[in-house]
Amino acid sequence: MAPVKRKKRSLQTRSSSASATASAHTALAHTDLPDGASALRVPSSPIGTGAALPAVELADQLHSAAIHLLRRLRVRDRESGIGPAQLSALSVLVFGGPRSLGELADAEQVRPPTMSRIVEGLQRARLVRRHATEDGRRIRLEATPKGVALLWEGRKRRVESLASALASLSEEEREKLGAAVGLLQTVIRNV
Repeated sequence: MAPVKRKKRSLQTRSSSASATASAHTALAHTDLPDGASALRVPSSPIGTGAALPAVELADQLHSAAIHLLRRLRVRDRESGIGPAQLSALSVLVFGGPRSLGELADAEQVRPPTMSRIVEGLQRARLVRRHATEDGRRIRLEATPKGVALLWEGRKRRVESLASALASLSEEEREKLGAAVGLLQTVIRNV
């Protein structure tokens, strides 16, 4: 009878271990970030199961990874000499074209008075200039050549940092990541 009990206990141990593993893979865990912030992270599905994560869990992992990646790359933006809010507004003007103050505020999801202060700083740095519209009632904001150059230099620094990190991956891993980027672009279009 003793062997039967041991076998039964062994099955119970495996069952509770599998249950604990499943719980660990579906529970949210806090991850400390290098800058002292805390983010939620969902562990990946158990290795070797071939099971796809539910959409919500995958979305949570992707969200966390995107934030961590951007946060780490953003460190290189300090070299530009202007703050994140100014860089973001400048980016809208460089990649989206001239905008009114209200349109820029909407794009950056801030109130017009806040955007007005951001734009004043960009103007003092000669990164943005104002143009009157034909009717004279509105002002159009556009990036100056200096602003465009500053933004492209920042992008180059971030891309070089990322390329350096990608160089540590195998060719097969880079191919998988390339395929994932294609899927990510599809997801972005659907958000």
